[in-house]
Amino acid sequence: MQERRNSQPFVGFYKGKCGRSIDVEEIVARVVKEKFFKNQTIVAALIRMHFHDCFVNGCDASILLDGSSTEKTAPPNLSVRGYDVIDAAKTAVESECRGVVSCADIIAIATREAVFWGGGGRYEVQTGRRDGFVSQASDVDLPNPSMSVSDSVAAFARKGLYASDMVYLLGGHTVGVAHCNLFQDRLYNFKSSGKPDPDMESSLLERLRLICPENSEGTNVTNLDQNPQSSFIVDNSFYKEIVAHRGILQIDQELAGDPITQAMVKTLASDANSFSTTFGQAMVKLGAVGVLTTEKQGEIRRSCRAINNLGGFLNFN
Repeated sequence: MQERRNSQPFVGFYKGKCGRSIDVEEIVARVVKEKFFKNQTIVAALIRMHFHDCFVNGCDASILLDGSSTEKTAPPNLSVRGYDVIDAAKTAVESECRGVVSCADIIAIATREAVFWGGGGRYEVQTGRRDGFVSQASDVDLPNPSMSVSDSVAAFARKGLYASDMVYLLGGHTVGVAHCNLFQDRLYNFKSSGKPDPDMESSLLERLRLICPENSEGTNVTNLDQNPQSSFIVDNSFYKEIVAHRGILQIDQELAGDPITQAMVKTLASDANSFSTTFGQAMVKLGAVGVLTTEKQGEIRRSCRAINNLGGFLNFN
């Protein structure tokens, strides 16, 4: 594939690279649409996969690589799903345009399509990334759900993302679920107080205690957006819930009350169109983190699960 002059991905990178009649994004879109109508939870799965990939050494599809010590095996990634969607999209693209489209770009395109089918706004995807050679579980250092807002802002800043980007991206919690072990302390022993988090609305506390009994293993799940009419829809309901003290994760709830983020949360809770626009913009910005764009930096994988030359870069011991 011919190298680009521009060092960053751009919209329409694949135009004309696979023949005039082949639209790479449309091929991926067809796969995602089919998967979505079989299982709507792929929306949350792909948003999460995209975030977990980009936040560790950049958007290079390193999370897709198989192996005994790759990113997939790190504890925060053990519950990541959607690999089958990316595999299917890669197979479909390769059948019509062999050796041209990166797995990193397929993640970005597939996530955009999932957001769209989940009810979110349709944003333009920049493409032109290459796939990374390295994937190590030891590199996985993701923001913790119990982080303070200021610590989370600092973690996002290290990736070149602003506090506003963090607020918008955490809006991805408008879909998906959380396991009890990620918030169980809020129900019984918040910050070692022996009491529940006083910032949690009382009826939600009672409901969550039924789902997550004290001293249980914490494997049960609940929706991150507690509005039952909106738990699987990409909209601003998540912000409305946290304003009403119905956030599940500690970081989510603290967004609504922290001086750094409170005003943004109130705006997003009251303006559905604002969220639709800003979430797409933040996803584009996330997708530009640490991208690889030259042959020396990365490759176009034949399979998203393995680098083309297994001998040189990964340790599968």
